[in-house]
Amino acid sequence: MASGNRVVTYMGPKKLELQTFDYPKLVDPKGNKTPHGAILRIVTTNICGSDQHIYRGRFPAPKGMVLGHEMTGEVIETGPDVHFIKKGDLCSVPFNVSCGRCRNCKERHTDTCENVNDEADCGAYGFNLGGWQGGQSDYLMVPFADWNLLKFPDKDQAMEKIRDLTLLSDILPTGFHGCVQAGVKYGSTVYIAGAGPVGRCAAASAHLLGASCIIVGDSNSERLKLVKDAGYQTVNVASETPVADQIEAILGVRDVDCGVDAVGFEAHGNGPGAGEDPAAVLNTLIEVVRENGAIGAPGIYTAGDADAIDKDAKAGTYRIDFGKAWIKSPHISAGQAPIMHYNRDLMMAILWGRMPYLGKLLNVEVVPLEKAPDAYKIFDQGSPKKFVLDPHGSVAKAA
Repeated sequence: MASGNRVVTYMGPKKLELQTFDYPKLVDPKGNKTPHGAILRIVTTNICGSDQHIYRGRFPAPKGMVLGHEMTGEVIETGPDVHFIKKGDLCSVPFNVSCGRCRNCKERHTDTCENVNDEADCGAYGFNLGGWQGGQSDYLMVPFADWNLLKFPDKDQAMEKIRDLTLLSDILPTGFHGCVQAGVKYGSTVYIAGAGPVGRCAAASAHLLGASCIIVGDSNSERLKLVKDAGYQTVNVASETPVADQIEAILGVRDVDCGVDAVGFEAHGNGPGAGEDPAAVLNTLIEVVRENGAIGAPGIYTAGDADAIDKDAKAGTYRIDFGKAWIKSPHISAGQAPIMHYNRDLMMAILWGRMPYLGKLLNVEVVPLEKAPDAYKIFDQGSPKKFVLDPHGSVAKAA
């Protein structure tokens, strides 16, 4: 058994440290024993756009909090109440912490578990949501292991596809959830706002669901090139040409059937040099999604943003063009993705080669855990890469 646990800790805006904590115990954040828990040796743990909100000081988090909520790991210890997950299993960890026993979990709404956070019906690793330690670390304790962990059927096969399977803990089900919320189906036309990793996963998800024309908007030319090279349409939201005009140039009409917000509250307005406008993406989607269409918004919106543009935005209140929305009768859904609602099916799609375009879209770069602070800086500058941390060199060994 290891004596310590290296972890990536948040020490303030754009300040990270690699610290050594104690090896995890089978206890929850309040110190209660978790006989239902398991300890994992982390194989991959990713840097997410949501982590960037914390890194920039935009999402409230305490100094010393361990970051990370996208984990895949090998089980090395189980509590006496774990009966189906075994030592040696390679598993994906959903970023939602959930109990499997409350009403919401039983209805597969694991994003709103009632029992893992005293402050709200919502728990997550590395997010100041229930005190659950983040997983950018060597080891991690996962509660309710039989419920939470998704076991891969074959470890060797999983390691061959680990660069894709590592996405199952969050961004691939999140992108898929945005598409499901937006009603994407065979033949749909789709506009996805944001060409970051979640937006690119949403594009791959729309493809899997059979959408006809998939359009992704962003101002980052490198990210847009990844999307275009993968075979999808793009619009540049920093262009002088309005988004609706660019969509019309592609489709011949100014609207789409479905819209996905893969940006969230750090959005910028449209046009050259546009400043921050947290309502910009939602208002653009209201404009370009057809009457009686639907919008999925898995992008984060939150209160407590220290650098918000005004006091309303700091309180999580935004200037949404609800009058226009009301006239168009759209369906708008928002919130965290319930990862367990989708992760097994998406795992099977990856294992059976139904999403071969993921690698080209995500542009994964694997780096050791000690390089995490550097990777955060590069990602914060708009890198088109998806950084995956490899604490024990597991991915390198498998390659």
